[in-house]
Amino acid sequence: MKKISLFIITCLLSFNILAQTKTAVKQDVVIKANGEEMKGKVTKITDTDITFIYTGETAEYVIKKADVVKIIHSSGRVEIISQEPLPAQERQKDEVSMSASPVDHHNKIAILPFTYLIDNQPGADEIGYKAQEDTYAMLSQHSAGYTILDTRTTNALLVKGGVTKDKMMGFTMKEICDILGVEYVVDGTVTQSKGYQTSSSGGSADAKVKRDGNEKVKGVSSSSSTYSNSVQRYAISVSLRIYMDTNANIYSQSHKAFWTTTDLSYSSPLEYLLKRCPLYRK
Repeated sequence: MKKISLFIITCLLSFNILAQTKTAVKQDVVIKANGEEMKGKVTKITDTDITFIYTGETAEYVIKKADVVKIIHSSGRVEIISQEPLPAQERQKDEVSMSASPVDHHNKIAILPFTYLIDNQPGADEIGYKAQEDTYAMLSQHSAGYTILDTRTTNALLVKGGVTKDKMMGFTMKEICDILGVEYVVDGTVTQSKGYQTSSSGGSADAKVKRDGNEKVKGVSSSSSTYSNSVQRYAISVSLRIYMDTNANIYSQSHKAFWTTTDLSYSSPLEYLLKRCPLYRK
């Protein structure tokens, strides 16, 4: 009887250990040089990068092999990637590699300075920076689960990374995401074009008659004045684009202000677009 009980207990323990072992090897584990462990699925390994998906997610992230020490595959096989991270002096030669790795970008957002166009010609940079600030203010109130980089930090990192206004077109959105250390980049354009012009005018006249005591007219004096007013009205539209750190464009929409304006206000179409973008949370 004791032997039978011992056998049953041994079998139960064996099944339990086997189940735990199977559970433990369901996912790949990527161990980085900084000690971080990433659990999920490795989908591709190239000469320079590792493509990885977190458990329970679908988005793919690209990790530099230089940042990874080893991979413990779901089969139990251990693959050594690099013995140690690159020396700091070597990393400083590459500005992009000095920023956060794609895995560290997760759920982080940066807003670029907007482009401002007047009748399809470049306008004042100050309007573009103001639109950037307004977008940050609106989105930061409705971005639960995301971290939004403040505009001052964003602009400083762009300058340090060489992404100036005249050189912006020379960078991919993935490269800009790498420099800023974010997963999403918001890029926008405010376009102003002249609409109709309203004008008004008017005048007034005044006549004075002088009379003597005998009701005789002695003389007449008169004065008159005229005025005119002209108001230029503008049609305003906003375009909004959102890119991921994979260069994917996940949102691209434009909206025109319903009413023409005299104060160049773009708040209404900007708010309309933000409320409908995939990063907005009610």
